[in-house]
Amino acid sequence: MFVHALKQIGRFSFEILSSMGRALRLLSSALIRRPDHRNIPLIIGQVYQLGVLSILIIVCSGFAIGAVLALQGYTQLVRVGSESALGLGVALVLVMEIGPVVSALLFAGRAGSAVTAEIGLMKATEQLASMEMIGVDPIARIIAPRFWGGFIVLPLLALMFSVVGVWAGSLVAVDWLGVYSGSFWSVMEQGVDFFDHVMKGIIKSIVFGFVVIWISLYQGYDSLPTSEGLSTATTNTVVFSSVWILVLDFFLTLMMFEL
Repeated sequence: MFVHALKQIGRFSFEILSSMGRALRLLSSALIRRPDHRNIPLIIGQVYQLGVLSILIIVCSGFAIGAVLALQGYTQLVRVGSESALGLGVALVLVMEIGPVVSALLFAGRAGSAVTAEIGLMKATEQLASMEMIGVDPIARIIAPRFWGGFIVLPLLALMFSVVGVWAGSLVAVDWLGVYSGSFWSVMEQGVDFFDHVMKGIIKSIVFGFVVIWISLYQGYDSLPTSEGLSTATTNTVVFSSVWILVLDFFLTLMMFEL
């Protein structure tokens, strides 16, 4: 029993290390294929597929969360007569925390899973192998444009999420609950600093975009060429991306506030 347990632990450890090695090799290959004039149209196409087609869910989610934050914040702040600080609270929470995290989770569920399924299907139908046979590098043609496209769009989606959320919060606070618009916007303007607050959210979204698109590409490229393997890879993309987003969010926040 003891020897069998050691074999299982060794086999599991070997699989983990082997998977990490393949993932790092894929990442290094994608980074080496830097964008040039030949790849720009491919990257623009991926920006549309991964970013533009995700705008609807980002806008709807940002509006809903911004409205809820304003409603919840007002019910607490009005008790102590500080409802004028509602705009500041909504903006800080969206820009520094909820905007980057929720945008990354939505991006992983919509765009990341689509990338994994697309590349996994290409592998299952031997399209990637066919490209290699005719002298076309699948990393440069398929992997790299999706990597750079996903890396570019997530920070923009996170900013859009935060802007829509702040706008929705103003609609609820000012137009519905009757908070004075001058105090709502002036306190927000005075309290939100670009480098101290907005930049931290941008850095988070850049890191999340890098990790999510890396996981998505690797899961598709390394998937088994079967329907079950494709299903498992797509599920792993969403699960692993979500876990890493939340773990990285904790450590990034810890570093940014120097706790």
